[in-house]
Amino acid sequence: MDFPGCASVRRANRTVIHLREKEFNSSSNLDDTTLLLLLEEWSLTPSGTNTKMFLISPIVCLVAGVLIIPTILFVIFSRFKIRQETRYMLLGNALLSDLIYLLFYTLSAALNAARLRLPKEACVLLLFLLAVAYCGGLFTAVAIVLDTYIAVLFPLRYIAILPPPRTKKIIVLLWMCSGAFPGIFFLVLWTTHSFVPCVLETCSVPVILTLTLNGTNAVKLCFWLSTIVIILCLSVIFCCYAILYFKTKHSGIWESICSRASVTFVMHNTVLFFYFFPLLALFVESFLCVNVFIRLQTGIFVSLTVCNVLTILPKVLFPFLYGLRYREISASLKSIVRRRQLHLVSPAPPPS
Repeated sequence: MDFPGCASVRRANRTVIHLREKEFNSSSNLDDTTLLLLLEEWSLTPSGTNTKMFLISPIVCLVAGVLIIPTILFVIFSRFKIRQETRYMLLGNALLSDLIYLLFYTLSAALNAARLRLPKEACVLLLFLLAVAYCGGLFTAVAIVLDTYIAVLFPLRYIAILPPPRTKKIIVLLWMCSGAFPGIFFLVLWTTHSFVPCVLETCSVPVILTLTLNGTNAVKLCFWLSTIVIILCLSVIFCCYAILYFKTKHSGIWESICSRASVTFVMHNTVLFFYFFPLLALFVESFLCVNVFIRLQTGIFVSLTVCNVLTILPKVLFPFLYGLRYREISASLKSIVRRRQLHLVSPAPPPS
């Protein structure tokens, strides 16, 4: 489906496009025509046609995620004792959010690599679902840290503070916040007509993120509000881990670098680093792009690397580094594998 504005862009002269790119490098306030011409130039250049290589990472991560995440979810929801514990319910919610994000982002990347055009409404819906899934994983990661904080510092009151019914309500609240947070932004952008048709036709998350600070005031407001929310989440996580460390450093659990507490702490921070570092990198890249420190095409390739590699990695690392470390889950998986092996090697019944 082609929008009228995009069709006129495709008939634009290349010389005009290069002049517009110079204008991009000298101004941070672009009109829609300039923005459309720059997007068309990016899509027509030979380097733009090689972006299919960035599709490898999402596909590989999706395959790995589809193999491991549903297995862990099956273990969590099929064992009554496991699914009644707060940490496992939060883990299952995080894994479900990551799986949904992997599915929709790989679909988006594949459509963009194949140059398939989506209707404006379909693109907005796809972007909204991606935002909901990502916010779900992000907010659940914060909830997991808070759960660890309460379990370590208030072990005797932990069950009273976070009983299973209350945890289920918290998970519902997390999904409501995950839907409301991007929903408000999308509603503001839709009502203020801040969506550029050709950008939506491209429906590329890296391109949209690169051009965020070149949009209208409503787009910039959403950008900075998102930045504030992410910084708040980072602050909560950092404060919880800092308090945990100083409260427990005299207990002896940190004496050995190979102790379970030390290894778990390193794994948690590794996963959380991969969760938040890509977001900060995207914000820095957008800021540099809009302030003429880097060119548009360079900014898009940086966004492609961050979105298709760095943002996808924690979705696959999380179940391996975090989920499989729980003894109950790993023991259940081993028992399932063992029963399957016994079933495969069991002798056939003698003929009657």
